[in-house]
Amino acid sequence: MGAGDLRIYVAGDTEPIPEMALLGEIDIAFLPMNLPFTMTPEQTAEAARIVKPKILYPYHFGNTDTSLLLKELAGESGIEVRLRKLQ
Repeated sequence: MGAGDLRIYVAGDTEPIPEMALLGEIDIAFLPMNLPFTMTPEQTAEAARIVKPKILYPYHFGNTDTSLLLKELAGESGIEVRLRKLQ
């Protein structure tokens, strides 16, 4: 999906798969993170490393500890994680 010159990836229920590497350059990625329905924070970090978005918005995380994702990606340069407060 694109918006102007931005390349945006919105993942549905998935896990880290090698095919994600075929997406090309991604500016913004939305990756789901919420067991038992989607990925763990570790899997979400792995998927982010494959997709390599400039900006990552984890979503669908419910009560998942988002600090685990931040910890996983702490040393990863080039990926800015943005957390939105869920209401």
